[in-house]
Amino acid sequence: MKDDTWYIIWRKIKGLCLKILFMLMRVFPVKKNKIVFSTFEGDGGYCCNPRYIADELIRRGRKYEMIWLLHDTGKSFPNEIRKVKDSFLNVAYHLSTAKIWIDNYRKPYGTLKRTGQVYIQTWHASMGFKAVGLFRGKNFPRIAELVSRNDSALIDYLISNSDYCTAIYPKKLLYEGPVLKTGSPRCDCLFTSAEILHRQIRSKFDLPAEIRIALYAPTFRGGSQNKKKQVFSEMPSLDFPRLKESLEKKFGGKWMVFLRLHPQLSAQLKSMPIQVHFDWLLDVSQEDDMSELLAASDVLITDYSSCAFDAAFAMIPVFLYADDVQSYRNSRGQFMWKREELPFPAAENNNQLIERIVAFDYNSYRSVMRQFMNHHGVIEDGHASQRVVDVIEKICGI
Repeated sequence: MKDDTWYIIWRKIKGLCLKILFMLMRVFPVKKNKIVFSTFEGDGGYCCNPRYIADELIRRGRKYEMIWLLHDTGKSFPNEIRKVKDSFLNVAYHLSTAKIWIDNYRKPYGTLKRTGQVYIQTWHASMGFKAVGLFRGKNFPRIAELVSRNDSALIDYLISNSDYCTAIYPKKLLYEGPVLKTGSPRCDCLFTSAEILHRQIRSKFDLPAEIRIALYAPTFRGGSQNKKKQVFSEMPSLDFPRLKESLEKKFGGKWMVFLRLHPQLSAQLKSMPIQVHFDWLLDVSQEDDMSELLAASDVLITDYSSCAFDAAFAMIPVFLYADDVQSYRNSRGQFMWKREELPFPAAENNNQLIERIVAFDYNSYRSVMRQFMNHHGVIEDGHASQRVVDVIEKICGI
């Protein structure tokens, strides 16, 4: 017997209980103007692609009943959206009675959809580094495949930001249905609101208007996840004082470093674990929306987070810093890209990172990014949310 067998049996029993709840909820009618959102399996707040779709729905002023399922209902949301604790009962009731589902992650195993309901899967990473789905090979856990296939069978539309993503979805997300090439709604603010957010974020944290920001946003470490899914954080090995000094020498001005945990980690930890604190290091892990922080930043430093592509599409300089490449590859599987295919300067230690910053040429970077976007058919222009909402309005007939 494989070591994950009992866990899979337990998940199937749990899924069966949820299915029964969904079937019981069919006594209630589906509301044609009801939309249910969720992000990061309930760990996310008002963020990512669903947030910007909701913003556009609100902006248009149509009469929708909008429900957001999440763990922490104390998070801040617009008045037009009702926050609901994502208990089994609430999940079954609200999903069973909504015309539209919008999510950026997998639905709970056991979720059932009714005839006439529409599930728009936005996913939480368009282009990315980490192997996902069948790209993980032998490192793809059986439970992950089970959940993935179950969720993908429910999806009516999957959004894409590129020809590249559309082509890899069958193997990455185990999905071969309709794809909407709309762009990424979460990237819209990087093109339409960057100047405003540049001022707002600095004002929010009482920073001088001229301060420059380097956003450090590593992804989570989760191992092979053959049993219960876990995410965990490691102590960053990044030399923050040297980083700040090199940025100021290269780009000029005074710099702050923002620290940002992945949303599924920030739900467990209040801040990034670091040994030394400085007044120019600010932990923003509890801010719900990564895109707003990106729009306000002058540089992004990450390891394997897909936010690197989001930032680069808006021509924000991106530096990759990862000192555990081999161990990460061993647990997650091969990366989606070879290093020479990536448009980002990459480093595996602090000395290399400083060298990459010193050698950085912005004009060359912009040129390489344009070529990369053209080659892979990327569409990111600040209008993705509008395209998705056009589809929603057509479905709902409102």
